[in-house]
Parts: sequence; C-alpha cells; structure tokens
Amino acid sequence: MKTVSFTQMKDGTKEDYDLLANAEQPYHALTADRILAELQRQGEDTMTGYKITRMEHGLQSATRALKDGADIDWIVGALLHDIGDGLAPQNHDRFSAEVIRPFVREEVAWVVEHHGIFQMIYYAHHYNWDADARDRFKDHPHFKACSDFCERWDQSSFDPDYPTEPLETFTPMVRQVFARKAYDPAVVREGYAGGLPPAPVQ
Repeated sequence: MKTVSFTQMKDGTKEDYDLLANAEQPYHALTADRILAELQRQGEDTMTGYKITRMEHGLQSATRALKDGADIDWIVGALLHDIGDGLAPQNHDRFSAEVIRPFVREEVAWVVEHHGIFQMIYYAHHYNWDADARDRFKDHPHFKACSDFCERWDQSSFDPDYPTEPLETFTPMVRQVFARKAYDPAVVREGYAGGLPPAPVQ
C-alpha cells in the first residue's frame, strides 16, 4: 500500500495530502457501520443497575420518536443520544453530539449535547445537586425541544416491557444520515428551531 513521504505533517506535499484524501474516502463511507457496531456492542452491556441495556435504551428512545412522527434527524438523534457512554461516561452527552453533529440539524445536535444537564431535573435532588441547572439555558431557542426530548423520549425509556423496535428498523436511517455530506448547510440549518413534533393525544 502506498504511504505518504513524511514523518512530520509540516513536511507533507500536495501529493501526500491528495493520497490521504483519497485513502480516507472509504473509511468515511464506513462511518455508519462503525456506529451500528458500537450500538450492538452496547447491547452486550447492561447499564449498571438499570433493567435494560444501553442499546435497548437507545432503541426505546428512537421507537418513541418514531411513534411520535418525528423526522429522521430526531429519530437518529434519539437512537444515538447516549452513544458516547462507553468511551466518555462523564461527558457522554457532548461526545454523542459530536458524533452526529456533522450530519443532522444543529437543533438536534444541541439537544443531544445538553440532554445530560436537562435530565438532572428528574434525579439531582437525590444527590443534593441542582435539579434546575438547566435553567441557565432558559432563554435558548432549543430549551423547549431539549426539555421535551428528555420528558418524552429519554427519561421514559428504561422500560423492559415497552414494545421497542429492533435495530434493523433504524439501520437504514442511520445509513442515510451518515451518508450525507458533512456540515451541509442545507442539512445543518443553523438557527432553525422547529422543536419536536406535537405529542400524540393519549
């Protein structure tokens, strides 16, 4: 296999960097496969103390989004909102957001990035933490979307008896999203704040 001529990046030539750009294309094309493999790996890990696995939590969150009529960005965001748990448990929300950020609306990435602090409203008081820490974002245009995301799709998705769709339901959506051109302005739609779809009438 052909390799670059340099041992320090500053010494690379245009030919070297063209070689790298061409070599990286197949790797980029397999991003969805790596994401799906990580989800499957999380299916082997029970979340310590919870009734379901990490993958089941993501699948259940995505199933709720799907049943609520959410679009593909929200569904994939719900599916992958905790994908960073394995490598970055202390800041999994930000890690997960960076995984999806190049390929989804800015609104969805922001919600995934901040869902950790928004979730604290449900449990922080048990640790004598600030349950209202999310209020620092109360004037942000995505505040309601993040609050709704946590209430409807995240905090409620730890139920082993919920009729959850299998990974195969979401695999085509993951492939479609990660096949997009990274940071395409037409996808990212910076500044757009559509929020979640209306909650179905019970």
